[in-house]
Amino acid sequence: MIKLLLADDQALVRAGFKALLDAQADMTVVAEASDGAEAVRLARQHGPDVVLMDIRMPGTDGLTATRQMPEGPRIIILTTFELDEYVFEALRGGASGFLVKDTEPAELIQAVRVVAAGEALLSPSVTRRLIAEYASRAKEPVAVDGLDQLTEREREVLALVGTGMTNDEIAAKLFMSPATAKTHVSRAMMKLHARDRAQLVVIAYESGLVKPGWA
Repeated sequence: MIKLLLADDQALVRAGFKALLDAQADMTVVAEASDGAEAVRLARQHGPDVVLMDIRMPGTDGLTATRQMPEGPRIIILTTFELDEYVFEALRGGASGFLVKDTEPAELIQAVRVVAAGEALLSPSVTRRLIAEYASRAKEPVAVDGLDQLTEREREVLALVGTGMTNDEIAAKLFMSPATAKTHVSRAMMKLHARDRAQLVVIAYESGLVKPGWA
């Protein structure tokens, strides 16, 4: 059973999500919050598997709350504003996914299951826009713990993850099987202490492995 926490300042929105998600046989909403501070408190109290987090809330906003979340819950950012700066800051803060609120119900349900299973929820198109945005800010690469432990092949795979490629696309690009590509991704995650694929994307940006010309 996937335990969910809903964080949104609009009661009607929370009610809609709750009705949809509680109707699934493998999901249950264990708590609801109307602002970020309450979401953090309730996450510590109830230990949800997944948090659906609105960005724009009064008081403590969703991005701040995401950074303050305890270890454990995976966070899907929900917003009406598909702005790249929000996506990047959310991922840096620890989010595993990003959806706009007009997402179809079936897609939201699938997103919860994907994130609960430990995968990241970030489309290649969004990833590539993020790379362009990050490159335009011209930040200097930063040192990343564990990067020097990666093999040359793992660094290559990490860079391709950063461009938004799936395991199948990486496999085709590097002439390997999808299973081998997945193994390289998993080893990179372990060595870099990355929670999921979304964190690998952030590391690829910040370490400079993803070059601006690739966007």
